[in-house]
Amino acid sequence: MAEEEFMETRSIRQRDGTYAIVPRIPGGIATPELLRKIADVAEKYGCAAIKLTGAQRMALVGLKEEDVDRAWDDLGIKPAAADRLCVRSVKLCPGDTFCKFGLQDSVGLGLALDERYHGLELPSKFKIGVSGCPNSCAEAIVKDLGFIGTKNGFTCYVGGTAGRKPRLGEVLVEGLDKGQALELADRVIRHYKENAKKGQRLGAYIDSIGGIEEFRRLVL
Repeated sequence: MAEEEFMETRSIRQRDGTYAIVPRIPGGIATPELLRKIADVAEKYGCAAIKLTGAQRMALVGLKEEDVDRAWDDLGIKPAAADRLCVRSVKLCPGDTFCKFGLQDSVGLGLALDERYHGLELPSKFKIGVSGCPNSCAEAIVKDLGFIGTKNGFTCYVGGTAGRKPRLGEVLVEGLDKGQALELADRVIRHYKENAKKGQRLGAYIDSIGGIEEFRRLVL
């Protein structure tokens, strides 16, 4: 995609008046050095906890407002897109890189998608999941855009969501390699960005235009 506006979340205010910060850790894959740095910062500024989130992120919670900028300076890590109307962190499973059940390289595809789209401003929040096999540990079928590995390549699902109004994603294309998956993601995200209403999730947009067949025709 052409260069677009990316959104950054510096901190999230909590109900008790403290703040949480969420460093960007693509795919939840961290080095020992990164973990030590996060622990040191949490200890230095008296964080109440380091919360491992469902989106494979680490949230440092319980920061005082005056410590937020200093904590970011010490971390030296870019913030994750933890809220706002944009592409959130891509959730991925270990795939054939780390898991005996993996059929496809979900780590490689997931990290490529995260690098390409993380923080991209869109009409609504947009979640992406990549699973290396049909066990779908990354819950790809309930993401706006999901890829699930099979022995024949990746199957792309669109329009899924969890939350208050769950919706299962629908199959868009099957048998994709990594390059084809990235090209399809570009088509899906561009079309959604250009056509959906503000606050409208991808699944709701698909329903509004008559369903998956019409979406497939427009995107492909």
